[in-house]
Amino acid sequence: MNHYLNGISLSSEAPTEYNEIIFGAGCFWGVERKFWQLDGVWLTSVGYAGGDIKNPTYEQVCYENTNHVEVVKVIYDAKQVSIYDLLKVFWECHDPTQGMRQGNDKGTQYRSVIYCSSEKDLKICEDTKNKYQSILLAKNYDKITTEIILAPTYYLAEEYHQQYLAKNPNGYCGLGGTGCALDI
Repeated sequence: MNHYLNGISLSSEAPTEYNEIIFGAGCFWGVERKFWQLDGVWLTSVGYAGGDIKNPTYEQVCYENTNHVEVVKVIYDAKQVSIYDLLKVFWECHDPTQGMRQGNDKGTQYRSVIYCSSEKDLKICEDTKNKYQSILLAKNYDKITTEIILAPTYYLAEEYHQQYLAKNPNGYCGLGGTGCALDI
């Protein structure tokens, strides 16, 4: 299975000098589009992570109690785009205070998560979370519910979900942020 926009195999290993991070911020279609558009992002794919069963299907994630999240894996060249650039997009593209939902999309699969590939990235993510929390509290938002941990196993989603909004430009995207900017 190849990336619809750039032709790279979705099962490719990241080049050794590249980094990867996994984000969950609601329906993975819109979240993926936010990241594939960034210069320095080498590859994006959508999948499932953080749950209790191996190799889940979309139907299982949506209709069974798997505890998986719809996520986007981002492989990027840190010389062209920093983790801070990615985190700014992540924090601003959704409401990280909503718990097990984003807008009208409800369920554990829509919760806010960051799955990191290193302890260094964990610290950076926590620091930006704390900074964004201050901004949100000043605007009367609740506490951030985003889970930030080292990356669990990532399961690639079905082909029809990959780069869905590139294949279906008028497809559903319920993504909506808080309107609060994060300067980092």
